Amino acid sequence: MPSAPPDGEPVPASGALPPSALRGAADRPLGFYLHVPYCATRCGYCDFNTYTPSELRSGQGAAAAAGAASGTGSRESYAAALTEEIRLARKVLGDDPRPARTVFFGGGTPTLLPAGDLVRMLDAVRQEFGLAPDAEITTEANPESVTPAYLAALRRGGFTRISFGMQSARAHVLRVLDRAHTPGRPEECVAEARAAGFEHINLDLIYGTPGESDDDWRASLEAALSAGPDHISAYSLIVEEGTRLARRIRRGEIPPTDEDQHADRYLIAEEMLSAAGFSWYEVSNWAASPAGRCLHNDLYWRDADWWGAGPGAHSHVGGTRWWNVRHPAAYAAALAAGRSPGAGRETLTAEDRRIERIMLRLRLSDGCPLTLLTPAARRAARQAVADGLLDPARHAAGQAVLTLRGRLLADAVIRDLTD
Repeated sequence: MPSAPPDGEPVPASGALPPSALRGAADRPLGFYLHVPYCATRCGYCDFNTYTPSELRSGQGAAAAAGAASGTGSRESYAAALTEEIRLARKVLGDDPRPARTVFFGGGTPTLLPAGDLVRMLDAVRQEFGLAPDAEITTEANPESVTPAYLAALRRGGFTRISFGMQSARAHVLRVLDRAHTPGRPEECVAEARAAGFEHINLDLIYGTPGESDDDWRASLEAALSAGPDHISAYSLIVEEGTRLARRIRRGEIPPTDEDQHADRYLIAEEMLSAAGFSWYEVSNWAASPAGRCLHNDLYWRDADWWGAGPGAHSHVGGTRWWNVRHPAAYAAALAAGRSPGAGRETLTAEDRRIERIMLRLRLSDGCPLTLLTPAARRAARQAVADGLLDPARHAAGQAVLTLRGRLLADAVIRDLTD
């Protein structure tokens, strides 16, 4: 089941933000994250805020039960509920003139909904805020949940980018992850998306699955590259407590993950992706050209503003961060009653925001300005250069930029530069 939400202050029923959040808003990009919380089955490693049909039937608490009784929270009614939150966003942000620079549909599996529902939600953003002329519109998709006709409908509706969850090309690795698709299907999806007119296509990969070998990982990278996407994400498997994968490891059914193997797999990824003409621009993301980079994720990494709509979605505007109630029925019930679905929020201090900027920008290929660092952290940065973790030429130019070795030890470098 999904992990527990954070604590926080109550969100006003109107969703109103403090004046400080809206100050200077016109100078910051604005994006939308639209969360679709439905999955056909739950992958063994997943602790995201998503729900299978059986989990929805079980409900979570009185509010969820009330929503379920009224028929809210279902896939069929979801687009209407999320559209109401987009209208709420317009009221909360008032006369904010910014069009949406990016819209990202995540989940869950957004493509479990009809293509028309995704277009309807996108149209709500377009109608209430407008879209920038070069707006990036992305959806995540499971390979088995789309067809050529579905992809064509998305493209006609204004989607410009699609991200397929490939994870691995090896059947035995997919079985450990409890992934439903068959090897080879993600590669077919890339071809179908190209035929539908998508220029920007991502494949998500996971490395470090118990039982995966170096050769398995190379085969996955080769399959991904041969499919012809212009973006590849490669994430180290994290075993989250409470997941089926964690329970299987604890029972000794499969071996634990190995951090040294994770480092080896990352080096293999860097070698193969670089040889194929891809360049890293964030620790876990490579693009074939600057145009192929994910602009929506860049909003997160650069402390911009985004409104997260949907159950459990997180938002950030001008240093105020909030998150929604997590169950789809409770979410829909709040909106039907004319209330914000916000469950809690926090206002970040200037120091909080400085630390977060360092943590996020250090993961980017253009790095973090040294001016964000304290005197002690600048001394740590000089030591990191001496240790081969930060690029010396970029440091001399005023930026802290991770070397390849630094990327392998990114968490430790970030910790040293934020102390």
